[in-house]
Formats: sequence, C-alpha cells, structure tokens
Amino acid sequence: MEPVTDPRMIELEKSKLTDVERFVEMEGAADTSGFILPNSAEQHRVAMAQPQTVYLSIYDNQSLVGFIILARDGETCVEFRRIVVSAKGRGIGQHAISKMEQYCVDELGCKRIWLDVFADNTRGIHIYQKLGYRQFKQAEHNGQPLFYMEKSLQSLSD
Repeated sequence: MEPVTDPRMIELEKSKLTDVERFVEMEGAADTSGFILPNSAEQHRVAMAQPQTVYLSIYDNQSLVGFIILARDGETCVEFRRIVVSAKGRGIGQHAISKMEQYCVDELGCKRIWLDVFADNTRGIHIYQKLGYRQFKQAEHNGQPLFYMEKSLQSLSD
C-alpha cells in the first residue's frame, strides 16, 4: 500500500488548457473509466470555456495528480461534476475535496454542493459519505442506478 499523502502538500489551482491532455489520460485509466463518462480533449476545452464551469487541478507536492470539475447551479449552489485522481488509495481525493469545498465557499459563495455517482462506485460513495454527503435522490443513466448526494457548506462559511 502506498503511503498516505500529507494534506499540506495538496494544492488546488485553476486548471490551464495545457492540463487537458493529462486529464484525458487520467480519465482513460482502467481504474477510472468504469466510473465516469470520459470526455475528449475537445469536450474538456469547450467545458473550460463556459463561464459557469470551474476546473481545478489537483497537485500533490507540486505534481499534477488529478482534477475537479464544478458547475455553478444558481447563486449559492454548485454541482460537483467530477473528481479524477491518478494515484488512488493515498487520501489525495479526500484532501482535495475538502479544499474544493472551502474554495466553493470562499471563491464562489456557495452554501450547498451536490453530485451524482453511479451506484456501483462503492469507493466514491464511501468517501462522499465519510465527508458528510447524504443521498437525496436516486435515478438511472443508461440503465445504471445513479445516486444524487448533497452537502451543506454552511459550517465552512461560519
């Protein structure tokens, strides 16, 4: 098992267009592609140009190891569209989500965050629950069960 990452070494920065090829590579990894609907480089570039969409690159010890996609959903709500981390099992994703939530409060003025996750993504669901997300709805996407989860960010803005 790989060593757990020091949370102080995790940084989030607004993504650059030059990061896109690496994002596509990360999404195509065998331990990732089954849980998301991967985007092409062009799809990422188009999404990054949308004013309501925020891409955050995840750095561990100054090395690009993942990314997060957020989308504004009204004035005080954000959709947590995606997190992809290349090095799994080291706590990077959890630390990045915590930093992303604080970013949503500080930079976007958000009070609520929500996401959807495929029901068979037990690792993701476990992490989201551990971080305080609660299921509020269930649906289907192409015949696959999909859970909707949310979290209030009120406590982070106090």
